[in-house]
Amino acid sequence: MNLLLYFLTVIIWGTTWIAIKLQLGVVAIPVSIFYRFALAGLVLFAVLLLTRKLQRMDRRAHWLCLGQGLCLFCLNFLCFYTATQWIPSGLVSVVFSAATLWNALNARLWFGTRIAPRVMVAGVVGFSGLVLLFWPELSGQQASHETLLGLGFALLGTFCFSTGNMLSSLQQRAGLRPLTGNAYSMLYGAAVLLAGCLIAGVPFRFDTSTAYVGALVYLAIPGSVIGFTAYLTLVGRMGPARAAYCTVLFPVVALSVSTFAEGYQWTPAALLGLALVMFGNLLVFTKWSPFARRVAV
Repeated sequence: MNLLLYFLTVIIWGTTWIAIKLQLGVVAIPVSIFYRFALAGLVLFAVLLLTRKLQRMDRRAHWLCLGQGLCLFCLNFLCFYTATQWIPSGLVSVVFSAATLWNALNARLWFGTRIAPRVMVAGVVGFSGLVLLFWPELSGQQASHETLLGLGFALLGTFCFSTGNMLSSLQQRAGLRPLTGNAYSMLYGAAVLLAGCLIAGVPFRFDTSTAYVGALVYLAIPGSVIGFTAYLTLVGRMGPARAAYCTVLFPVVALSVSTFAEGYQWTPAALLGLALVMFGNLLVFTKWSPFARRVAV
């Protein structure tokens, strides 16, 4: 079951970049993010009410959902969208892949969870693989004030993502299932985005084109309702560090799709990078460890 949830998350999040690109243009970025999570939260809420699976929450659970909504369904996306204005999307993907390491460190700080050497090695191996995959894009990046700003926003977005993972872990440890937690968190995140847009005077436009509406539906339902529920379920089952390794794998899916959609050219360095990412994935899902003692028989 864990493998199914893992690869479902990877496939969905590895293809959402196409839908995100289709949303850029007429509608302001914060407004598009608001539309996405307002729709996702309402759909998830309706499904839970119809199936009578919506859990009751106490005040503490609502505060946890507010924090998760702020981190995972608001600030996280604002930071990454902003970062791509100054640095290549490939560099953003590489920074985001560090979520595996962030989650391992935060799980240690929040819950006292021992950092498994195998997971840390997997994170470093996967990170190295992504650097090779995106090396042509990274090598042409000039060091500048804008570059530092972009990196700063990407790091902040990754930290927000990781913090949202920890809050989801707290919810699940308290007995709150990811479906209910996500429904409230998405609506809280959408409410914060709405308030921010109104205060900043961001115009609320809507693109009625088939491309924009289709992208919005894909991002809201598969990308958010299904993708985040599958991922946060993994966080509860596998732990934040192992679950976050999908942030390393889904850029590989994005590049694979780009091969057919945009003519991405695979180089020897990119193929080596792919091999490293897959090896890191193997480390995450097997019990083999480079630190295990070998006993002669």
